[in-house]
Amino acid sequence: MTTTNRVLYLFGSAAPPVFDIDKVIQDAQARGFDVCLGLTPTAARWLAPQLAELELLTGHPVRSEYKLPGEPDVWPKADVIAVAPATFNTINAWALGITRDFVVGVVAEGIGKGILLVTMPCVNAAYVKHRQFERSVADLREMGVRVLYGEGGFVPNQPGQGKPKQYPWHLLLNAAQDLVRQGARETPQPE
Repeated sequence: MTTTNRVLYLFGSAAPPVFDIDKVIQDAQARGFDVCLGLTPTAARWLAPQLAELELLTGHPVRSEYKLPGEPDVWPKADVIAVAPATFNTINAWALGITRDFVVGVVAEGIGKGILLVTMPCVNAAYVKHRQFERSVADLREMGVRVLYGEGGFVPNQPGQGKPKQYPWHLLLNAAQDLVRQGARETPQPE
């Protein structure tokens, strides 16, 4: 019997921790995930010099745009999708169903498809004072998304005082593993 890795779609937004995405991919692979990397358009622009290297690392194309009608899917089906760092814009667009960007479109549809979803914001304390942010976090949680925000997740810093090297990536990958394990327990196994 052969064992296949679980497929993790790792989706990143344009926040400073995204510059460490290669290390996160390696950690996820060490945990047994086959990683497909998706980026918001701005994050893809930030990482443009690394995109070819990231494709080699994952063995899959890095995606930041929707495919054209009739084009084949280039990724295997996801077992779990992890969105981090998730910016103010990404969290709000996702909760509101504004699917202009590929990353947000996939995870918005993922809710309806019942795909396991986890996200960890990366926003400063000024953004979280905007009332839409808390509404969006609550809405995503109500729709079944595991949101790692607050105690046991990401805690915002004051504007200009971010610590991207201290972004708790391990919490995101732990949650993705937990979701896959829980999902596997709920899937009936053949006798």
